[in-house]
Amino acid sequence: MTKPIRLLILGTGGMARNHAEAFSAIPGVELVAGIDTRPENLAAFLTAHAIPKGFASVTEAIDWGEFDAVTNVTPDAAHFATTLPFLQAGKHVLCEKPLATSEADARKMEQAARQAGVVNMVNLSYRNVPALQRAAKMVREGAIGAVRHFEASYLQSWLTQDAWGAWDKESQWLWRLSTAHGSKGVLGDVGIHILDYATFIAGQDVAEVSCRLATFDKAPGGRIGDYVLDANDSATMQVVLRNGALGTVAATRFASGHLNDLRLRIYGDKGGLEVRFENAESRLLACLEPDLRTATWRDIETPAAPTIYQRFVAAIRGEGEPEPTFARGADLQRLLDLAEVSAGRGGLSLPV
Repeated sequence: MTKPIRLLILGTGGMARNHAEAFSAIPGVELVAGIDTRPENLAAFLTAHAIPKGFASVTEAIDWGEFDAVTNVTPDAAHFATTLPFLQAGKHVLCEKPLATSEADARKMEQAARQAGVVNMVNLSYRNVPALQRAAKMVREGAIGAVRHFEASYLQSWLTQDAWGAWDKESQWLWRLSTAHGSKGVLGDVGIHILDYATFIAGQDVAEVSCRLATFDKAPGGRIGDYVLDANDSATMQVVLRNGALGTVAATRFASGHLNDLRLRIYGDKGGLEVRFENAESRLLACLEPDLRTATWRDIETPAAPTIYQRFVAAIRGEGEPEPTFARGADLQRLLDLAEVSAGRGGLSLPV
């Protein structure tokens, strides 16, 4: 019989519910505790998910110690300070993206995890998309030949409508628009996903990046209550891969008509792929020989892929690789940091 994995959930916001539901559905995983500094939020979360223990601090939870692994679902700016103590205590950690808010902190987390010898993963949730996994496999098998060009986009519209909630009234959205509240804007929030989406499928590291960022007026005086709305709303990047391939990467919260859509078009010297995750559905299309002359695109079957939650548990049990690791999170954070620097210099292209 497989030994149960006792899981602690750090943070009880909206994403924490997704983590609780996903982990509780995995056989042999026990949700044993939760942490939040807000007593009412913590109590409601524990009740909703039948979690027996609650703590107001990381220190209290570590002193208790009766858990094997942690899933960190705190806001971006808290990831670094809250993850390190668990690593030092020898606990396996799944951390929400971005891993940290600077490459320096992300590298410290990577090093601490390596020294602790524990499973460490960052929640790049679109690795769960079947079309992404199938496309990456095809590229690595040489289906499209040498990668030469790509176009990637992550399109959201929650600043133009309220399908997900009233962004101008709810703290869960407002903090994402304020650098003082730890936000890195759309670049840090979803730019990290589309950079991973594109480069993971391409199977290439980035050699050079340039970026432009835009922040739009959204309220009188640029603020709502305690929230100064100064985080970036749209980002565009030009990216050069190690093999010289050139691509564009875009992310925005102003894509009216798109709730949460990702798309990659990637082209090689032997064919092309289009990888979609739109309206929560995954789709992969390919144009390969002998269809190149007629530009005929065909649907490719995409088998289901295990979720990040399943892969984390499997890695703890020694049944799979812990991917993506903190090292990948730190590499992506370097790209985000360079993109910010580039934007501050008018889009200057910077080597990675």
